[in-house]
Amino acid sequence: MNPHENVTTSLPSGLSEEIGALLAPVDADLAHRYPGDPGTRRPVHTVYVPADALTPTTPRTWGEQALDILDAHAPDAAAFAAVLGLADDLAKPVHERVRAKLDREPVEDLRVDFEDGYGIRPDPEEDAAAAQAARLVAQGSAQGTWAPYTGIRMKGMEPAVRDRGLRTLDIFLTGLLAAGPLPEGLVLTLPKVSHTEQVLALARVLDVFEATHGLPHGRIGFEIQVETAPAILGADGTATVARMIQASQGRATGLHYGTFDYSAALGVSAAHQASDHPVADHAKAVMQVAAAGTGVRVCDGSSNVLPVGGTARVHDAWRLHHRLVRRALARAYYQGWDMHPGHLPTRYAAVFAFYREGFAEAADRLAAYAERRGGGVLDEPATARSLSGHLLRGLDCGALDGDEVTLRTGLTRAELESFAAGRPTPA
Repeated sequence: MNPHENVTTSLPSGLSEEIGALLAPVDADLAHRYPGDPGTRRPVHTVYVPADALTPTTPRTWGEQALDILDAHAPDAAAFAAVLGLADDLAKPVHERVRAKLDREPVEDLRVDFEDGYGIRPDPEEDAAAAQAARLVAQGSAQGTWAPYTGIRMKGMEPAVRDRGLRTLDIFLTGLLAAGPLPEGLVLTLPKVSHTEQVLALARVLDVFEATHGLPHGRIGFEIQVETAPAILGADGTATVARMIQASQGRATGLHYGTFDYSAALGVSAAHQASDHPVADHAKAVMQVAAAGTGVRVCDGSSNVLPVGGTARVHDAWRLHHRLVRRALARAYYQGWDMHPGHLPTRYAAVFAFYREGFAEAADRLAAYAERRGGGVLDEPATARSLSGHLLRGLDCGALDGDEVTLRTGLTRAELESFAAGRPTPA
């Protein structure tokens, strides 16, 4: 039977070409503005360390301190699971993976803080701290003893601190280059952004720095920290944060929510400033929609309740932090701030449990989709991207192992990445 038999059309020939020409500028604009996720590893957290507290062993020290806190307040898997309410089948694997992570790679993303955590210092003191940060980051990155992602949070573009922030940035970047190539995981953070022109200004500074040193255009990216009301809703009633992404000229890598500055800016009293407050949920929802499809990733804020003191107090802080991290993960905020070594056990416990709990269903659904066989859920290509993304994030952070993922899905990492990018391999 001729497959074209009894098939008729009525649109004139050439109309398709006309429509294609009409939409070509739209196609190009959408491809430019919404290139999709870069497909690179996504750190599960960002650790902020004041510049004056940075040492050659900061990542390792954080891991050792986290293990000491874990041993002191939850010495075994059962005790740790009881504090956090982990299911029995997760208690041992999560505890083992947390300990292994704290020993192997305790910090995934380290930001040397020259802003609120550092404060205003005499210029010579901050100059010296910026130069030292460059030396330590360069040395640790070259030796493989540093966090995979690293950089500084400079002071912002407000008039009172602008010159100081730019000088610190210059000293840090120049020092890094003097020691060798820039680290692959270099990331900068621009705080307290309130206007798109501030983003454009930093993009201009980096343009000049790259040209001065013969670096490829766009080599240096930065995160935009959302800590002010005008960053979410501009005076003209538009979502400023969406404009900021475009103003970065492709340099924006992330939108980081600043829990306490933003809450205070909206008049939330100190006792109620938290990442699960309604004002936080609204801001983060706007950030999430603005970033969707752009390749810019979103990051949650921090908890200021530290796991210090007696065991009862540590357990309370752990439960709060664990709950907030789990809540963020369920809302597709896969990264957040950690401000104390004692937050690392609960960060990784929440992350590992999240990916292990969802592993079997995600793997089975993706395998069924890849093999074009039926199942209990009718999945579409967008869902396949989400399922593969879940597995890849779990692999990258250490929640899942490559062998178990391949065994359950029948897919290689390359095939998972293909699904995540929306380019599935043929069945």
